Amino acid sequence: MIFAYNPKHVSDTLMVITADDKSMKQATERKGNIARLTTEDGRVIGWNFFDISNEMTIEGVGQVQLTDEQFAQLNELVQKAGFEDVLEKDNTPKFVVGLVKTCVPHEDSDHLSVTEIEVDNGEVLQIVCGAANIRKGLKVVVAKPGAMMPDGLLIWPGELRGVESFGMVCSAKELNLANAPMKRGILELPQDAVVGSAFAIGQ
Repeated sequence: MIFAYNPKHVSDTLMVITADDKSMKQATERKGNIARLTTEDGRVIGWNFFDISNEMTIEGVGQVQLTDEQFAQLNELVQKAGFEDVLEKDNTPKFVVGLVKTCVPHEDSDHLSVTEIEVDNGEVLQIVCGAANIRKGLKVVVAKPGAMMPDGLLIWPGELRGVESFGMVCSAKELNLANAPMKRGILELPQDAVVGSAFAIGQ
């Protein structure tokens, strides 16, 4: 679940993104200051909370974090508006330290690699990566499905040249880190970086 808020460039609207909506027709049902976005088959993919500053103060711009109290308040607003849905919060970090367990060339590309990356407690994600410096044994920053990059890009499972990919291996520039090197390539972390630990990105 992604929370996005940008009152200066969008509006005083909290956008809650719950699933990938690419290449899907959307339906919108609005009740008061709340709109529910669904696919044609009825799957909920997001919510818009309009004039949200009348209800709560949100810190930050872009992808934002809500307190447990604010999240509970969103559910109260949903119920009061007449929706029967219950929002379920996911507190797991979406930017984490990963360990590249395997790295092989993509069979249908001269620059892509297919990797298996451990991200936490034995969980391994297959990720297709185009960086020249990706290799087995490297510690990297992984944007897991459900992450929002500093530039607004949303990370969801997908395919690259016919191979499934469940995340993104990030460069320092993509993470908007201070003094990010201009050279191309993913960010290489120290070997003592803890696999699965959260990684703080720039905004």
